[in-house]
Amino acid sequence: MSMKSSLHERAADAGVRKDSSATKRAEEAVAASQPAPPCGPAFGCPRDFLDNRFVYAVISPRARGLSVGVNMNPDQRCNFDCVYCEVNRSEPAKELWLNVPVMMTELERTLALIHSGGLRELARYQKVPRELLELRHVTLSGDGEPTLCQNFVEAVEAVVHLRARRRFPFFKLVLITNASGLDRPEVAEALQLLTPRDEVWAKLDSGTQEYMDRVNKPDCRLERIQTNITSLARARPVVIQSLFPSINGEGPSEFEIEAYVQRLRRMREAGAQIPLVQIYSATRPTPHSDCGHLPLRTLSAIAQRVREESGLKAEVF
Repeated sequence: MSMKSSLHERAADAGVRKDSSATKRAEEAVAASQPAPPCGPAFGCPRDFLDNRFVYAVISPRARGLSVGVNMNPDQRCNFDCVYCEVNRSEPAKELWLNVPVMMTELERTLALIHSGGLRELARYQKVPRELLELRHVTLSGDGEPTLCQNFVEAVEAVVHLRARRRFPFFKLVLITNASGLDRPEVAEALQLLTPRDEVWAKLDSGTQEYMDRVNKPDCRLERIQTNITSLARARPVVIQSLFPSINGEGPSEFEIEAYVQRLRRMREAGAQIPLVQIYSATRPTPHSDCGHLPLRTLSAIAQRVREESGLKAEVF
């Protein structure tokens, strides 16, 4: 075994010890948040729409607690077809578009439920630790790519206006995106409404186009994703979210991980502000039976390489 491999192995061991307790707590909370969940605690559980059409709640390890999400794509519109996606696109969409007034009514009702303590009174949340039911952020996410939402600007304006009314304590907004639409003029317009406390989480799951085509099945080139992230991250910090699945029992190759790490390094050297790289794996059931969860040891080793070779902060979730 080479010295470098030995270092990576010891770092992975340390990462497992450091990350396992937090992961275990999050998994236990997710398991407790649903009555008789169809999935085991290692895989997480579905979003809880609380009888809403567009707004849901979820106990999120990456949020370190409760996240409220806005499904910006009830029509399931997406230009990626990721192997780990939980959305079954062979089934018809439940809604054809995001009705912003209805969404806002649901969001206000959900925030009121959380801040009044009403969420804890629901049976499926009574065993969740109190700190995990504190609202961490509101995400613009969904069953597709949020920036492809036909009324993206209207939705962002409405949520920002609700926050400005101060009916509820300040909440952070997080846009979760595959970064392909960050160069769209209307998206750039909407992002101007975000404060420095808000965040953009951009997907980067690969280092090579070949692997991206296999895992994400996009309609665009990897270079476009890198350019869009770098361009935005020069103006405001962007969190990188990297999901590495097991496909037919195998994770990404050493060559792929090296290409991924070097791509991150080049982005940082080009002036991209990347405060965090989130390393995680598939946790929810997907329509693809060949997609699974990578061992924590593998994820920790990837995170350690990101830290060592790109100089960026990386955490395993």
